[in-house]
Amino acid sequence: MSPSRFFRSLLLFCCCGSLASLSQADEREDFTHYAFANYLGSGLYRTANQNTTVINVPISFTLSEDEHSSLSLRTPISLGFFNFKWRDLPEGDFPSSVGTATFTPGIEYRTRTAANHELQSYVDLGYGNNFSSGTDVAIMSAGVSSLLDVDYKQVRPVWVNRLFFAGYSSFDGGVSETYSAIQSGIDIGTNVYWRWDWLGVEVEPRLFAAGYWYFDKLRFVMPIGEDVLVSHSLEVGATLAFSKPILWEWMGIDRIGLSYRAGDGVQAWRLIFEFPI
Repeated sequence: MSPSRFFRSLLLFCCCGSLASLSQADEREDFTHYAFANYLGSGLYRTANQNTTVINVPISFTLSEDEHSSLSLRTPISLGFFNFKWRDLPEGDFPSSVGTATFTPGIEYRTRTAANHELQSYVDLGYGNNFSSGTDVAIMSAGVSSLLDVDYKQVRPVWVNRLFFAGYSSFDGGVSETYSAIQSGIDIGTNVYWRWDWLGVEVEPRLFAAGYWYFDKLRFVMPIGEDVLVSHSLEVGATLAFSKPILWEWMGIDRIGLSYRAGDGVQAWRLIFEFPI
């Protein structure tokens, strides 16, 4: 993959994230960092000084839509790069090859159950490959979400609760893993008077906080020492919300923000390019 420097800069700016993982030379391969890349979220994850940069591209297409419901085809792509750090970007250094790739297409259905409440559900079935080791995995995920708009002054809070499952299995049958989780959080505006117009798009600063609890502990394989098992994490952050998607509508980028997540030995600075919770 050798796109122009401009395109690579734009793509990294829009979609970059990273997840805790192994170095290429480690004998114990960690499938988690790329098999679950689309569900763990974009960001700079770091565990025991190990990291791999991952680009999440949230592509989606609306299949049908009316006043109360919509059906969408989601086709997110995640690309991973070994031995690449955020501090390389200002120097113009970009990854020379793709280390991992994940494609997790699925169907998402949204329906309005009330004027202030939306119910969402999805099912994904995908594929992931580690080019450095030649291994590949089948990926499956499903979930349901509740989004409640709270009528409170002019900050328009959104209370979100999600329950989801994800799992993978290597094609040789040697490795498989699943995890399920519940998350709950609130996304709240700063004030209606803080909004502004930018090139015909209304921009609103918003703050959020969320908690994540994993029923099956999420495992990150470490090259030195014991594996890291994650049972919970907390996250706080801020975003700029756009009244309509910017750049390309099919990428669905309607937020840009930054957050910090921590729990069970995993710390993460996340770059956000969608609804954060």
